[in-house]
Amino acid sequence: SLLPGPIAVNVSTYVGYRLRGHAGALVAAVAAILPAFVLIVLLSAAYFRWGQLPVVNKLFMGFIPAVTAVIVAAAWSMSRKSLSGLREAGIAIAACAALLGIGGFYSTLLIIVGAGVIGWLLFRKEPGAPSRPGNKLAESKPGFNVNAMLVCTAPFSGVPWWSFDPALITKLFAVFAGISVMLFGGGYVFIPLIQEIVVSEHQWVTSQEFIDGIALGQITPGPILVSAAFIGLKVAGLAGAVVATVAIFAPPAMLMVAASGAFERLQHSSALQAALHGVRPAVIGMIFAAAVVVGRTSVPAWYSVAIFAVALYALARFRVEAVWIIPAAGLAGMLIY
Repeated sequence: SLLPGPIAVNVSTYVGYRLRGHAGALVAAVAAILPAFVLIVLLSAAYFRWGQLPVVNKLFMGFIPAVTAVIVAAAWSMSRKSLSGLREAGIAIAACAALLGIGGFYSTLLIIVGAGVIGWLLFRKEPGAPSRPGNKLAESKPGFNVNAMLVCTAPFSGVPWWSFDPALITKLFAVFAGISVMLFGGGYVFIPLIQEIVVSEHQWVTSQEFIDGIALGQITPGPILVSAAFIGLKVAGLAGAVVATVAIFAPPAMLMVAASGAFERLQHSSALQAALHGVRPAVIGMIFAAAVVVGRTSVPAWYSVAIFAVALYALARFRVEAVWIIPAAGLAGMLIY
């Protein structure tokens, strides 16, 4: 909880490391990510090939309100555990407003650093700070086996499958690796953090493609960060998908292994705990901002509000997993729109 990145993948890597050293860490990390990676690549290829068909557009028109509900539910679940007072709520509101009002990668970085400093100033005299809560919505582990990994990709002609541009591959790795070490609070921080870079700055994907990629990431049984493969596939083919995925998951996992010997000291560091006490509310505010970013792309009609409300109720009241909510919302979109 003290380190960046997806908790499920990081812990899997740590378990593999404790059992079989560095080889075990590698095997455990790959096993935790590979099923979701294969699925997101196939879904992305189908999207880039047939995504402009009217029936597919209607499917995604249902996806988007449901994805917004998933993000709101995740932020709300975290806020109930971490926003314990007015100071924490103030940090969350300020972070949300700053991200929506200013935006961009550097503002996100400043929010995290600033929240850490504020936390150190406000909470360092307290005896302890609560550990960051886990989040079942944000971090779910793969729940199925992939029996056939060799898939014919010839029919999917919408992406440059076998292109290889070393400069572009290097840039992809640098971008996603840099973002990965800023992901305190779960995968949903990924949304506002990466959108400015891949959409506005590099123009690797359109705003609509980016949101659709997030929706596809929610369909897979792995962590939402696997959506990086969607962007990598569009930009640089299969090599880009692999590099983007490795870059978004590998640095936090390596940090987990490297810091394993210092866990005891980190857990009892009052200064670090105080800083994280400030970062956690800021992350929650940023996740609420991500919900606004995604929600803005929904069709402005009562149908979208209805799908959002039903999805949010199912998530909050009945604890239905997002992997079931999103496809159901897509089918509703096909029928309603």
